[in-house]
Amino acid sequence: MIRILLEMVKEGMWNMTSSTNTGRTRILFQGDSITDGGRGRNEDANHWLGQSYVYLIAGALGSRLTATRPEFVNRGISGDRVSDLYARWNEDTFSLKPDLLSILIGVNDAWRIVEQEPSGVTDRFERAYRHILEETREVQPDIGLVLCEPFILKTGATEARWDIWQEKITGYQQLTRQLADEFGAVFVPLQSVLNEASTKADASYWLHDGVHPTAVGHQLIADQWIDIVQKSPLAIR
Repeated sequence: MIRILLEMVKEGMWNMTSSTNTGRTRILFQGDSITDGGRGRNEDANHWLGQSYVYLIAGALGSRLTATRPEFVNRGISGDRVSDLYARWNEDTFSLKPDLLSILIGVNDAWRIVEQEPSGVTDRFERAYRHILEETREVQPDIGLVLCEPFILKTGATEARWDIWQEKITGYQQLTRQLADEFGAVFVPLQSVLNEASTKADASYWLHDGVHPTAVGHQLIADQWIDIVQKSPLAIR
């Protein structure tokens, strides 16, 4: 099944049909604080999407696609690792029945290992990520998957142990790309975009502490996500 889905993505044969009762395409974003963006946890629609790249993507695509009115949902949670995503996958992913699922994760897995926290004693990034994707393909075989590349820049929190940070995140980036290929997902590269941006302005202009994006950093991520996804077979219509 995974091989067939991968070929469909490569050949542009993907046909996304809504799995929701409203008939609208539902796009779900999962991740940590970078995705969370201070999103609301109540019924106040002003704060549902937070202030991250998710909000910017929803605004840009939603304004263009008023005929179909795609639904954007944010379930990022600050501090999450990949294993934390899996722990809440039933409630925060499967129960929502998304048509397209976008994941950006990895920096907290790296952070707790770099800082030698008890929760980072073992590296579960690949194992937990693979488990999530396997189960997602099993439960929702037709779902569109977008895997975003984790990223860092050398400033703030990453400077003191930069070599360790870089080694760990580079490994996660390679694994994320590998998993995208394996599970028929669209891969969104982000590190190269941020590296290029940091030649034009200081790293802290884009990621204020080397990890968390500023407003312009979130805009950069949103622009890249839209550019890659909307040119892929998973383009939101």
